[in-house]
Amino acid sequence: MIALNFYRRCLPVVLLTASASSFSLPIEHTDVAEKGHSSLGGNEPDSIVSHVDPIEIDASLNLAKLIDLTLEKYPDATWLKALEEEAAAISERSQSWTAGASQASVGYETMYNLRLNYATGSVQVPLWNLGQRNAEQRLANEAETSAGRQTSAVKLRVAGLVRSALWNMALANIRYDQAKAELDIYEKLLSSIRRRVESGDLPRTDELLAQTEMLQKRSSLTLAEAELMHARKRYSTVTQMTRVPRLFEEKLAPLTGIEQNHPALAALNSQIERKQAELNATRSIGSGQTHVTAGILSDEGTDSRSNKAEFFNVGISVPFGGSAHLAPQIAAINVELNRLIADREQLYRDLEQAHHEAEHNLEVNRVELETANQQRKVSEELLKMTQLAFSVGEIDLMDLLRIQSRTQQAILTAKERAVMLQRDIALYNQAIGVLP
Repeated sequence: MIALNFYRRCLPVVLLTASASSFSLPIEHTDVAEKGHSSLGGNEPDSIVSHVDPIEIDASLNLAKLIDLTLEKYPDATWLKALEEEAAAISERSQSWTAGASQASVGYETMYNLRLNYATGSVQVPLWNLGQRNAEQRLANEAETSAGRQTSAVKLRVAGLVRSALWNMALANIRYDQAKAELDIYEKLLSSIRRRVESGDLPRTDELLAQTEMLQKRSSLTLAEAELMHARKRYSTVTQMTRVPRLFEEKLAPLTGIEQNHPALAALNSQIERKQAELNATRSIGSGQTHVTAGILSDEGTDSRSNKAEFFNVGISVPFGGSAHLAPQIAAINVELNRLIADREQLYRDLEQAHHEAEHNLEVNRVELETANQQRKVSEELLKMTQLAFSVGEIDLMDLLRIQSRTQQAILTAKERAVMLQRDIALYNQAIGVLP
């Protein structure tokens, strides 16, 4: 059943979202706000391993265009085209003057004993039953409408995949940049400690401890690079391209709930309306099609004294008593119709739940971003004081490394929260069915 399969495949990607009333994006204190997300492509990282999944920034590419290009290559594109072709075929049938294929028949008969020859010819034309053609035209209209709405629903689903891929890549890129910065910090720290060990200011154990931390940061960078390459590959798999828009942030849509014009909901409603039209068209067949038959009969004897006679006849055949044979077909369509109605109710509940969760998550991330920015500021101040204390010998290396680790984690958290808040805005728009 195509309709049911479509519903299962085309549920929108609705992971996280937010209230549409009064949310702004306070990321002015983060590096993300200053740089945007252009670091997703362009300059390739100095690869630690040989495997690299390249991407490049395309300034002419925006999010809306990216979704359209992805939709063209999406596997469901052939199915959507088939739906349009089916709607066109139903429309062509509804415009026919006859209810089916006409039949022509010819016959010839000879009676040797009476020396007579009979030649017959007839044409049988099926007629539309009362209201049947109107029902077929209604089915054609609903099929065309449904095909268009399935396209909108699939486009929304593609938009969700693209949005998720882009923001997952942005998060992976933030983590990679942070891991690279941390490695650089610990390499410089190790170099400084080595000089102080050589001068006798610090024991050899401090050098080994700093070297251990540096090697751990190098391992973290390797893993962060691997995650970045995985995110890039997921993006290229979804979009079938390596080009990335320079900017893909979105504005929060001014909607506060799920509306009936939500593409996924509208697509399912259109399938219900089409199935109802199909049910009515089937019922209009009744016991079968009425046929009109017109023919001629030529009677000619083989004897020269015989007269030649030709006859013209017209007849009409009206079926009756066939409702029992049509009932199983009507029942099967009714089963599909009620299955779609049940699917619609479940879909609406799922969309409502996704909207609620998304709204809550965005509220949480907005508060968490503010807290993360404050914690970053405090941690950076503490780190400066700790570095000064270490330089004059007031604290040992272990305390410095502990504070250094906490500060770098606070910086990373602030950057991540800024990206996550932008991602949640995009996914909120996804949940309520708004395209870029």
